[in-house]
Amino acid sequence: MGQDDAVSTARRLLELRDGEQGRLDRIQRYMCGEHDSVYVPRGARAEYRWLIERARVNILPLVVTVVAQNMYVDGYRPAGSDENADPWAVWQANRMDARQHGIHRSVLTYGAAYAVVMPGKPVPVITPFSPRRMTALYADPVNDEWPVLAVEDRLESTAKGKRRVVRVYDDQARYTLAGRPDGSQLEADGESWVMEHRLGVCPVVRYINTEDLDGDGVVGEVEPLIEVQDQLNMTTFNLLMAQQYAAFRQRWVTGMAPPLDNDGNPVEPFRSRVDGLFVAEDADTKFGEFGQTDLKGYLDSRESTVRNIATISQVPPYHLLGQMVNLSAEALAAARDGLDRKTDERESLCGEGHEQTLRLCALASGDKTAWADTAAQVVWRDTSARSLAQTVDALGKLVTMLGVPPQELWERVPGVTQTDVERWKSAAEQGDAMGRLNGIIEKQMSQHDTAPVAPVPDVAA
Repeated sequence: MGQDDAVSTARRLLELRDGEQGRLDRIQRYMCGEHDSVYVPRGARAEYRWLIERARVNILPLVVTVVAQNMYVDGYRPAGSDENADPWAVWQANRMDARQHGIHRSVLTYGAAYAVVMPGKPVPVITPFSPRRMTALYADPVNDEWPVLAVEDRLESTAKGKRRVVRVYDDQARYTLAGRPDGSQLEADGESWVMEHRLGVCPVVRYINTEDLDGDGVVGEVEPLIEVQDQLNMTTFNLLMAQQYAAFRQRWVTGMAPPLDNDGNPVEPFRSRVDGLFVAEDADTKFGEFGQTDLKGYLDSRESTVRNIATISQVPPYHLLGQMVNLSAEALAAARDGLDRKTDERESLCGEGHEQTLRLCALASGDKTAWADTAAQVVWRDTSARSLAQTVDALGKLVTMLGVPPQELWERVPGVTQTDVERWKSAAEQGDAMGRLNGIIEKQMSQHDTAPVAPVPDVAA
């Protein structure tokens, strides 16, 4: 692709990006707590606006966090093997143990994420991207495994100010262009603006939150909750207004003219305080008070809205409400059932993306065998909330009653990492080797002890 073709392709892809950036930017604003304001009447006082700023209860990041904390890739195994495949070394070298969480959070937040794999030394380079920085173009967005083209878009700070850097990916190379921050005057960025990878596929992997067979686009966890989040903010604002103006008793007095100051202006006759007493000289003066506003209705309404968010997002209510009193193990499992089913689905969808990324790492490393291995699967860490004693007891019964090898069940122990399992297996192998050696020694010793003793010759004879 020449420079003119690269520039025209980049402009076309950037135009496609403009259609989705407004929606993604709105989601990002809500995640950061920059929500749409409640209704503000004309001429609202500063106190009114002050309450609006404090009426935002941002619950959306928690919805994403609860699911993301249950997703952790712990290995990549070929079919029928309990050892990690060779591309797992590339994963480790790229610090994907930690960076995978950025992919998962982007998928849950926006509905999609991307990973780019480029050849490098000593190992290929994996670079995750949010959909706010990358867009991929598919001939068939539903069924195609690899995109036709992809574009990366970002602002870069230099000594001369900011500039816009645009990178276009196809099945043969990456083309880097640079221009003004508004995207004008794009041109090749230096002499090495073309980096050939020659992989035969566009080296971009798309991760999705939901499988959409209609091709209408994917939806994350945040966008369906934006309207309910606005309802929560409105209820919280009404609660603050009631607290500020009507939650305490207002006092009144009749039958008494207000005193005047030196300028003839009426002044407040009484100062309400703990040790104060209201006294009037006129016998017809009456004192009284208005009833306070009951806040229970506002609190119940806000709790009801939070429960609606929990229902829509399949997040257990105790995560959002902070209420977990006397829950048995069975009740806790029932409360987490929806979250577990949802996590399983997200792991299935993101797992395909991770497997595609690892196969692409194998291709970039020149490992054609691992590239062709479509049966290899990523291994997810078990993060289910279960009692350790109950789990170990159940696993022990599998060993004793069904004859399952104990080593095959170590991964199912809650909180155990792949590193722990490998260390246990190594220790078990060493223990077996020492046991076999001790058995050989004991056998030889027993044979020596039972061997017939030769008679001692008679010296006198």
